[in-house]
Amino acid sequence: MTITNDLALANRLADAAGAAIRPLFRGQWNLEQKADRSFVTEADQAAEAAMRAIIEAERADDGIVGEEFGTRNEGAGRQWVLDPIDGTTSFIAGRPIFGTLIALLQDGWPVLGVIDQPIAQERWVGRIGEGTTFNGKLVQAAACKDLAHAVLGTTTPHQFSGADVDAFMGVAKSVAERKIIYGGDCYNYGLVASGHVDVVIEAGLKLHDYAALVPVVEGAGGLMSDWQGNPLDAGSDGRVIALGDPARLEDVLEAMG
Repeated sequence: MTITNDLALANRLADAAGAAIRPLFRGQWNLEQKADRSFVTEADQAAEAAMRAIIEAERADDGIVGEEFGTRNEGAGRQWVLDPIDGTTSFIAGRPIFGTLIALLQDGWPVLGVIDQPIAQERWVGRIGEGTTFNGKLVQAAACKDLAHAVLGTTTPHQFSGADVDAFMGVAKSVAERKIIYGGDCYNYGLVASGHVDVVIEAGLKLHDYAALVPVVEGAGGLMSDWQGNPLDAGSDGRVIALGDPARLEDVLEAMG
């Protein structure tokens, strides 16, 4: 399959997920708590089911790794990684800063990613080796000459524990206090790609949480890595750094201790 065909399919998957989510936003839906104590709504399940149906019909040999319905064709070299609603708490609260994440992995490496916010109808699409677009127009991450002037984002400080707390706080102390934002999940990474946020640091992420983010941020000229500065792949430990300016990586790693 060509990357053009893959891109067209990824956009159709995002369209299908959005069509399942929008009628339920700020409406009535069923809510369950999973074994890991995270929440899942009727919208999460409907959106993933819609995407899986398309892949299963059109790409029967490809694998699927979905947050809600698990893995299909586990050994496939090509895998679609799906998070129907990244930021379910924001969806529950009626905040339109969640997103649908769609990634294509080739032999464990993210090569295509989509962040789609279906309520605001905002979509970032990134491909390794190509530019990242926001609603069809190329975007560029921002240069950041000094970490002290950076905008730092993370979903919640509660995701950090033990030594991870000290690592995050080391970076937080290096930036201007009023430039730290909390909340946003995948939306923050779209803002990195568009040049509005400089650094995002998170821990405890799973493959479906970060795979789509890598091509989006890096296609815009940014960088994503683990906390040791290594590239992210299917085997990464869920501690991630996103930078609009790759030149700040050493500063962030030093601040993390």
